[in-house]
Amino acid sequence: MDNVDRRAPAGLRTASLVGAALFALLMTFGGIFGARAVSASTAAALPPPSPGRQLITVTADAYQRSTATLVAYTAKNGRWVRTYGPWTANVGESGIAPPGQKREGDGRTPSGTYGFDFMFGVKPDPGVRFPYRQALSYDKWNDDSASPLYNTWVDARHADPGTTPENMTNPPAYDYGAVIAYNTENRTPHLGSAIFLHVSTGAPTSGCVSLPVDKLLRLLRWMDPKHSPQIDIRVA
Repeated sequence: MDNVDRRAPAGLRTASLVGAALFALLMTFGGIFGARAVSASTAAALPPPSPGRQLITVTADAYQRSTATLVAYTAKNGRWVRTYGPWTANVGESGIAPPGQKREGDGRTPSGTYGFDFMFGVKPDPGVRFPYRQALSYDKWNDDSASPLYNTWVDARHADPGTTPENMTNPPAYDYGAVIAYNTENRTPHLGSAIFLHVSTGAPTSGCVSLPVDKLLRLLRWMDPKHSPQIDIRVA
């Protein structure tokens, strides 16, 4: 036997059930007072929400997909609260690499969770909180696995940027961007380099994550190094 209160008329019981369902929907997708809390299933897939922490998730439906859903969260009162998104982002032209399988030049975006090193752009600092480097004609990114400066920003006036380096003066894609800290510490040869969050050109990337410029700028200005923002890239 169930626990339905048979003293209430059927119409009232139906209204009560509808009201409960509506309340649950509001709490999941916006909250009564505008707080956008995440669902239980989404929260279970996210890291623990330590106070003030910022997290960006990039989730594709399959490894071969060159688009993904981007959502930004802020940790508040022990839970993740959606701050921006969901937005459609471009990822690698060959999709997202399974964990540990990203390789130099494979056209795939690395999966995993990473921090950010610094921000950059062809255009002047748009008012971000991270250290910002404005790219000039001699600024390159070294993607040569045989070079001791592999996967670093190089001033070509003073150091060898390797063979076929990435030009950092590459508008509109590099009008604004942030360096995703993938393989930037150990800089292991052949595992991939120059992984950025940058302006979308409307097409897949070579391995970066990209957004339309208006959405990207909102995200870059929101990110605060004091809150250790991270980006989590995965396949659902």
